[in-house]
Amino acid sequence: MVAWDNGRVATGDSTLWRDRNFGVFWLVQTLSALGDSFALIALPLLVLKATGSVGQMGLLTGIAGVGTVVTGLFAGMVVDRVDRRRLLILCDVARAVLYGAVPVYWLFSPQIWPLYLVMGVASVFSMLFQVGYVTAVANLVDQDQIVRANGRLETTNAAAAVLGPPLAGLLTAAFGATTAIALDAVSFAVSVLGLSLIRLRVPHVPPETAARWRDVRSGFLDGMRFLWRTPVLRALAVLLTVITFLSLGLTDVFIFYVRNQLGQGDQGVGNVLALAGLGTVLGAAMTARMRRWLGFGACWLGSCVLIGAAIAVLGTTAHVEVAAGSALVYSAGMALAGICSMSLRQVITPDRLLGRVTAAFWTLHSALGPIGAATLTALVGAFGARIPLLAVGATFGLVVLVGLFTPIRQRDPEPVPAAPSMSRPGQS
Repeated sequence: MVAWDNGRVATGDSTLWRDRNFGVFWLVQTLSALGDSFALIALPLLVLKATGSVGQMGLLTGIAGVGTVVTGLFAGMVVDRVDRRRLLILCDVARAVLYGAVPVYWLFSPQIWPLYLVMGVASVFSMLFQVGYVTAVANLVDQDQIVRANGRLETTNAAAAVLGPPLAGLLTAAFGATTAIALDAVSFAVSVLGLSLIRLRVPHVPPETAARWRDVRSGFLDGMRFLWRTPVLRALAVLLTVITFLSLGLTDVFIFYVRNQLGQGDQGVGNVLALAGLGTVLGAAMTARMRRWLGFGACWLGSCVLIGAAIAVLGTTAHVEVAAGSALVYSAGMALAGICSMSLRQVITPDRLLGRVTAAFWTLHSALGPIGAATLTALVGAFGARIPLLAVGATFGLVVLVGLFTPIRQRDPEPVPAAPSMSRPGQS
């Protein structure tokens, strides 16, 4: 087993296979990812079939992005001040109800506007869950297992994403998009059951109730201050702001491009996105080894090179096979970069601040995402995909160039030494 702590490579026998808590968490989150991959296809197709507008697809994505950004202002404080496992369960219950309501109301009154409401509210619980998920992994496994644990979670989640799109395409073609959305709701219910069975190895101890909800603003600023004091996290947050602006709407653009400009049906969209899922599997599976061989900087910046090249190729091809290959490379790069970034943040952030730092990090780099999604989809709707995608690919090249002049380029970025009062539970 390989992991990184304070810039040093640590080795040891992995205990993840024998860890019941991690095993249950791993299983139910994989099943939930399978359900999410159904909704990833079904929701845009539902909007596209009802309106015929890629702009409406982008608006749906943008609303979800706004909900994510707003929630990020308080999500870290919530995660750091409540029982994290119970919070994850609550978020999955809420999402099961919200997504489960879509097939019901669509059956009686098929209208678009409730989808925007569902996506907006669901994005609040999704953000809370994602911040809690990051902290839960850090509490489920030892620190020297974090990279491996993240790699395994992302690998199987991506494997579910390989199976999900073609299955979603079949279901949507045969029974309608609402059936696939209903299965996503079921996956959240399964996740609730699994989360109720686990216990955190290093349980998070919330502060006293009297201080619990005292100051939302100061809680968010605690995370921002830690980011600002940590050069590599500061640089990552700034560059990821650009990347999120460019990429949040790419899934909608990709679905529109494959279906409308390459002439593929629902099943074709599902099959092509399945190859994108395979790219995520490959990227996640090789992250630990690539991180060990090449170091953080080469992995993260090299991933951005692959992502930008894949987007540019997608914008120039008229062949669905080439588009599928570009999607595979794009997804592999996103997985590799994402796991490296998240694992680094989990290792160098004290547990008592991890929720606030994660929320501040995601809120900062997601702030412009809704604007980017709306802008990109509007440009594609007005001018076609070629020029916007080439511009996005070129901008990724600029991100790499800037990154070479920041601490991101280092093989093992120097973490900020933790003060005694900021140590993880159980550490001296």
